[in-house]
Amino acid sequence: MNRRDLLTGLALASVKTRAQSSAVESLYIPKPQFVDDRRFLHDFMEEFAFVDLITVSPTLRITHIPVFLDRAAGPYGTIHGHISRQNPQSATFDGRQTGVIVFHGPHGYISPTWYAKTGNVVPTWNFAVVHATGKLRPVDGKKELNDLLAKLIAKFESYQGTNYDFAKLDDTYKYGLMGGIIGFELEIELLEGKFKLGQDRSPADKQSLLRKLGDAKPQRSLREVTANFYERPIK
Repeated sequence: MNRRDLLTGLALASVKTRAQSSAVESLYIPKPQFVDDRRFLHDFMEEFAFVDLITVSPTLRITHIPVFLDRAAGPYGTIHGHISRQNPQSATFDGRQTGVIVFHGPHGYISPTWYAKTGNVVPTWNFAVVHATGKLRPVDGKKELNDLLAKLIAKFESYQGTNYDFAKLDDTYKYGLMGGIIGFELEIELLEGKFKLGQDRSPADKQSLLRKLGDAKPQRSLREVTANFYERPIK
């Protein structure tokens, strides 16, 4: 999903009331930036599926992981993933403690010179995020964990167009590795979309912004960051 698609989709997304459940809102969202179109948010979550899993009991903990979404499970969908058993955050997978999963989309600095009307304009930073809040439950059975991993791997293998087959992995090796992880599922109780993309500006400003974003200096790719990391001097 590129920036133009995000703005186009946002213009079509319906903005509704925020009340979904008794779950506490996890971030501040000004009204123009609030999106509650479930299909639009689910599409975004499936595309930007490398997330921050955040819990606060007994201490603040953040883990960065890939996940997959089951849209049909629960009123707002259910998110599945896994972490290391050695990660203290696994203690929160008890069905009672609340977690927040943050999906990050594209983001970038917006220069005041990028608008059609440049007088009395200040810089800003545009971005798109979705927060999903709910209770964390463990997925710990051998078959259940195997199925979770198979679906997670298939999602990204399909996206990359590669042909790795998790099912062909030797069971002894596979289940030995699985002993070191614990799966989880989070049935979404509250789904919050914050899309700060200049959608409240004039039509002329929006078109100018899209043109300038097309010419903006891109962030380094994962390949570029990886190559630079490999080349750094080891002390």
